Amino acid sequence: MTLLADCLAALPRLDTARWSGRVRELVGLLVAADGPSAAVGDLCDIRSSTGRTIRSQVVGFRDGRVLLMPLEDTGGLQAGDTVFARPEAARVTVSPALLGRVLDGFGQPMDGGPPIDSDESYDLYAAPPGPLDREPITQRLVTGVRAIDSLLPFGKGQRVGIFGGSGVGKSTLLGGMARYNSADVSVIALIGERNREVREFIEHDLGPDGLARSVLVIATSDMPAPLRIRAGFVALAISEFFRDQGKSVLLVMDSVTRLAMAQREIGLAAGEPPSQKGYTPSVFQLLPKIMERAGNFHRGSITGFFTVLVEGDDFNEPICDAARSILDGHVILSRELGAMGHYPAIDVLNSVSRLASKIAPPEQRAAAAKLREALATFRQSEDLINLGAYAAGANSQLDAAIQLRPRLMDFLKQPPDHNEAIDTTLQGLYALTQ
Repeated sequence: MTLLADCLAALPRLDTARWSGRVRELVGLLVAADGPSAAVGDLCDIRSSTGRTIRSQVVGFRDGRVLLMPLEDTGGLQAGDTVFARPEAARVTVSPALLGRVLDGFGQPMDGGPPIDSDESYDLYAAPPGPLDREPITQRLVTGVRAIDSLLPFGKGQRVGIFGGSGVGKSTLLGGMARYNSADVSVIALIGERNREVREFIEHDLGPDGLARSVLVIATSDMPAPLRIRAGFVALAISEFFRDQGKSVLLVMDSVTRLAMAQREIGLAAGEPPSQKGYTPSVFQLLPKIMERAGNFHRGSITGFFTVLVEGDDFNEPICDAARSILDGHVILSRELGAMGHYPAIDVLNSVSRLASKIAPPEQRAAAAKLREALATFRQSEDLINLGAYAAGANSQLDAAIQLRPRLMDFLKQPPDHNEAIDTTLQGLYALTQ
């Protein structure tokens, strides 16, 4: 009787969820299965009749069936194969030993180094902290880039978008900022990048010094869409771990556009209706979930730099508009400046830091306003000047802008491998406005 009583007492604690299921059909990118019991985002293992284990991710439900998107080749998959849930896989192992490592979308090392030995893990899909859990942003983040530190100052915990078309230097700019910034740790997520560019970024743009204090999460363009999205959440969870250690973290995500494309691919495959330019509603739900997890908090900060690949150089396309509405500032990269050999190709007049008034001292804000005024004055009359239709002396303000322009453009240029100290940057800024 004692054994029976113990068994009856244990019944309420038993897990009655169905942890296995059966494959019923494969249509396009999706596998439909009867079971298992799993949440959206959980990983599952499909055991094929050939002995292979195919990892997949739950992306939705339809007509009582679980919709899975395989993360590996589906060769050998048959109807009736068993599906096993792995709900514990929606976490990533974290440790200070992650510094200097390169991880894949599962959070596992892909650099040939030893496995991460730690018992601590973080939830990939944690909710963003509430608005009252955030601290005001008051500390400057030094990037080492003159044009940014002088005219577009950013703070620790700010979220910034870097907008530009293909080939205008987004990755190069990010590599320089990740290498020379004043944060304690950099977490860099390369999502949807070409395979060739990954090693070039690590060895040339980031360099050994930058890698030593960085964690890289890689999901290249040939990876399945769920794995590309998962890589973004792995980078967020790792950033939150270092933030909870009291560190200031620079989170770099390149690029948000490819992340949105991956979500669009999943949404369309799951039957979600397309909306703006084919992007599904879940895309615009995903963006704030990612960007709002950065910020300044009680224990530490996560400063987010998110690149946005502008399709067709249209800065009003849906992903650009959605990102600008969420972020605390944006840096616009100009293809025209890039074609002229001007690096970094930052269009200062169209870029903005929404926290500049809280980060920069009054004298820096006044000097920056004068230089912006000079750039705007020159741009308004640039056609007249190039045609020779402007006579010197007709407008004293324009005369001053023309005289200042060569020195100003030299100040805004900077070699990719050069780090400018903040004191030197501010001295140059004040000298220009004298």
